[in-house]
Amino acid sequence: MAKDKKMVTAITSMDEDFAQWYTDICKKAELVEYTSVKGCMVIRPYGYAIWENIQHILDGMFKATGHENVCMPMFIPESLLQKEKDHVEGFAPEVAWVTHGGNDKLEERLCVRPTSETLFCEHYANIVHSYRDLPKLYNQWVSVVRWEKTTRPFLRSREFLWQEGHTIHATAEEAVAETEKMLNVYAEFCENALAMPVVKGKKTDSDKFAGAVSTYAIEALMHDGKALQAGTSHYFGDGFAKAFDIQYTDKENKRVFPHQTSWGVTTRLIGAVIMTHGDNEGLVLPPAIAPVQAVIIPIAQHKEGVLDKANELKERLAKAGFRVKLDDSENSPGWKFSEYEMKGVPVRVEIGPKDIENGQCVIASRWNGEKVIVPLDKLEETVAAKLTEARDGMFAKALDNMNNRTYACETMDEIVSTLEEKGDGFVKAMWCGEEACEDEVKEKTGVGSRCIPFMQEKISGKCVCCGKPAKHMIYWGKAY
Repeated sequence: MAKDKKMVTAITSMDEDFAQWYTDICKKAELVEYTSVKGCMVIRPYGYAIWENIQHILDGMFKATGHENVCMPMFIPESLLQKEKDHVEGFAPEVAWVTHGGNDKLEERLCVRPTSETLFCEHYANIVHSYRDLPKLYNQWVSVVRWEKTTRPFLRSREFLWQEGHTIHATAEEAVAETEKMLNVYAEFCENALAMPVVKGKKTDSDKFAGAVSTYAIEALMHDGKALQAGTSHYFGDGFAKAFDIQYTDKENKRVFPHQTSWGVTTRLIGAVIMTHGDNEGLVLPPAIAPVQAVIIPIAQHKEGVLDKANELKERLAKAGFRVKLDDSENSPGWKFSEYEMKGVPVRVEIGPKDIENGQCVIASRWNGEKVIVPLDKLEETVAAKLTEARDGMFAKALDNMNNRTYACETMDEIVSTLEEKGDGFVKAMWCGEEACEDEVKEKTGVGSRCIPFMQEKISGKCVCCGKPAKHMIYWGKAY
């Protein structure tokens, strides 16, 4: 068996070097490959299949809440980008510019979209005229470019895939409700489909999206105790509408400005899944997004009847609606076990001559390694039960990690000593609301604000930094 584990032993232990462990999984599980363009990646078929499943589930959730898909251009004229001052300043360091078309210099530079607020605003100005035209609930699935200095597959790349929702409403109340609703959609998706617990909350003013009135976020905690922002939802007020002169005639026949939102998640969710659930054998995929939910491994497949029975089981599982694969390659069963552990397939079904004789098969669960002998007439219901068990078990395990690595602290010294003793994690501490204190906490403790959680607790009555009366309990932490 040791010989069959060559692929797995090539993974660096997460305890030895977490960053290298992550990179090893991205490569060994065939999720990505590097390219000649620094900071850009090839998302390989297995990695893209995970994204397709994420996209499929989320797209259904968006449409169930009344949203329609559109597609905006890739390029933004510089003059259009400049219309909203805070927005352009926030993205300026990351913008990639097109200066030539063929051999001809362009009269105006074109920005390769880092996000699409300005494009949607230009469109809204052309189509929104009356209160009857509102709301517009749009979403698009595209790639964007941000010229990041430090990159890592899925977590931070110069081009990445995402969805960006953009909506426009008659009133502030409707837009704020939309912002919060879509954050809840993201949280529901992460917890149910990705088995990843999250903290929902509001970003501080210093950390909100460029041009937003307020930004909401879901924050997850990775194996190594670092936070990852898994999704954001922004309320823009009427600032963009004023900058782009988007007005409509209301029911009183007055010309007024509408209110806007945007919200998005990206392929960094794949990175979040790796770092929330993966282990030293490779990926551990939640069943909802696994390209293959069950893999069938024939044992002694050269013997009469084994492959026939394996194909029969495959057809049964496929008919029952599972994403199933039969590996009838000439590789040894041990190699196949290692391969599909690496790829995080939730359930493995083993069938050999003795199993056929006894009317049974062996089912192994990836998330906890448990193996059970199952009568063949119970195959479909057992696979279904094991997939449900995997999602629930993975969520409980990740929630335990979050709870066990969330620390309540009353002073900055306590933050420092707690993290030194216990390692990275979420820190819950009070804050007065002043940006100077927020900055000082980060400078002196190494942890930054993650969000002001909706579920507030009173750790103490004083700001962790200045000692003045506290306004909020904040989650702090180191982050990707």
